[in-house]
Amino acid sequence: EEEKQRVFPNLLLDLSCVVSVGRRRRLQIGEIREREGRRRKARMSHRENQDVQDSNIPSVPAPGPAAPAAAAKQTLPVAKTVDGQSVLKRLQSELMALMMCGDPGISAFPEGDNIFCWRGTITGSKDTVYEGMVYKLSLSFPNDYPFKPPKVKFDTPCFHPNVDLYGNICLDILQDKWSSAYDVRTILLSIQSLLGEPNNDSPLNSQAATLWSNQEEFRKMVEKFYKPAA
Repeated sequence: EEEKQRVFPNLLLDLSCVVSVGRRRRLQIGEIREREGRRRKARMSHRENQDVQDSNIPSVPAPGPAAPAAAAKQTLPVAKTVDGQSVLKRLQSELMALMMCGDPGISAFPEGDNIFCWRGTITGSKDTVYEGMVYKLSLSFPNDYPFKPPKVKFDTPCFHPNVDLYGNICLDILQDKWSSAYDVRTILLSIQSLLGEPNNDSPLNSQAATLWSNQEEFRKMVEKFYKPAA
C-alpha cells in the first residue's frame, strides 16, 4: 500500500509533464502552421500584384512574315515612250502625205532644220466669213509624238469664238480627244472647218461667240483683227 502511494504521485507528475509537453508541442505546431499560412498568403498576394502589373504592360505583337519585295512595290502603269528616230520618221512621213494630199487651203512645212517645229497655212473656206483670208499657224511637236498632240497656235491674229487673243485654239482633238491615229493633215483640216463652224458652247472669245449670230458685223470684226503675214 505504501508502495502504491509512492508510485501514484510520481505517475501523476509524469502524466502532467507529458500533458505539458504535448501542449507545448501543439502550441509550437500551431504557431508553425500559422506562420506558414501567413507566408502562403503573402506569396499569393505578391503573385496577384505581379499579375496586375504584368497585365498593365502592353503586349508587343510578334513580327509577322516579311512581305515579298515584289508585293511591297506598287505596280505603276508603263508610259508609252518613243525614241527620237521613230518620231523623225513619223513626221517625215506626215510631211510627204500632206504634200501629196492636194487638199485646198492647207499646207505646212518644218521651220529650217528643226523637224519638231512647223509653220502651217490655212485659207478660209468659200462661203464663210473667213473666205480668202490666209492664216499662219505654228505647230510644236513633243518628244513623245504621236502619243501626245502638238501645240498649235495662230500666229496671224484671228477673231473667232474658239481662239483667244494669244492665238490659243480650243479644239477637242488637240486636247482630250487626241489620238495617235491623227496627223498634221487632220489637224489643219479640223482647224479650217472650225473657222466656219465654231463651237459657241465653249468659247475662248465670248465677244466673238455673242457676235457670231450677226454674220455681217462678225465679218467686220474679222477684217479689223486680220493682219496678213509678211
